[in-house]
Amino acid sequence: MDILYYLIQNMLPVAVALLLVALGGMFSERSGVINIALEGIMLFGAFIGCVFVFFIEKTPLKSQPQMILLLGMVVAALAGLLYSMLLSLAAINMKADQTIVGTALNMLVPAGVLLFSKMFFFSDGVTTNTNFYIRKIPLLGDIPVLGKLFFQNTYLTIYVGALLLVIATILFYKTSFGLHLRACGEHPHAADSVGINVYHMRYAGVGLSGILGGTGGFFYAVGIMNGNANGHTGVAGFGFLALAVMIFGQWKPLKILLAALFFAFLRTLAYSVALIPFLRALNINQTYYKMLPYVATMVVLAFTSKKSRAPKAEGIPYDKGMR
Repeated sequence: MDILYYLIQNMLPVAVALLLVALGGMFSERSGVINIALEGIMLFGAFIGCVFVFFIEKTPLKSQPQMILLLGMVVAALAGLLYSMLLSLAAINMKADQTIVGTALNMLVPAGVLLFSKMFFFSDGVTTNTNFYIRKIPLLGDIPVLGKLFFQNTYLTIYVGALLLVIATILFYKTSFGLHLRACGEHPHAADSVGINVYHMRYAGVGLSGILGGTGGFFYAVGIMNGNANGHTGVAGFGFLALAVMIFGQWKPLKILLAALFFAFLRTLAYSVALIPFLRALNINQTYYKMLPYVATMVVLAFTSKKSRAPKAEGIPYDKGMR
């Protein structure tokens, strides 16, 4: 039972980071803009958020780590929003190829972060000293089974992620904004004919993608890298894995949640082989287990890609003059 507790407690921070970035990709692509730049947005958000924490932890606020976490989350979200606007400018205003722009943005961030880190921190990244780990939440942590699963040995990021999932789902399905956003990704000219500004909606979709991607990157740094944003290793391909989660989840919030939990479990399992007697007895090199999430990604996408249906206008620059 202790192994199960350990797996779930370590799976949830991974799942939350994947979930938020995948939700960000969903908003962007549902508006009609392919966001390959999720990897770069994640790293930019993680790095800026950790730089903020690095400086603010030297102030009297250092005694309130959870407040620092929330402030760092806001800074990372704003950083992700700012960086995503480069994609918006190129893809929406300049009508550039969205895949090429996203790839370029992914290549730009690691180089910039590494250069900045070498110049100012004399290392490959920035490491913070604030401990965001929550050993036990009072009262809730005492609930039988559930308390140990979800309210002990955890991070605040899990609860913030759950709240953002609820907000994103309501925004996507229960508001006129969500309806307009989906319309712009399916039939932009029809949306324009009823007074919806397609350009504004696509900017909003990419902007939300940046906010959630930057937040997810910071949560990755906090919950998985222990407050470290490394400019050399980046975010370990998590942005691309989030894209797979988004596709596997059919561009729908709740299905994306299930996909994120699935891939997060595989990743956690890969790093916990030594604790599981059955897997340890197989004596298989751990490297093969670490490949599990990515191999599973290829297998799942191979079997589900035929049934997946991306937004019809995804990747097609909108031209008001064309019908």
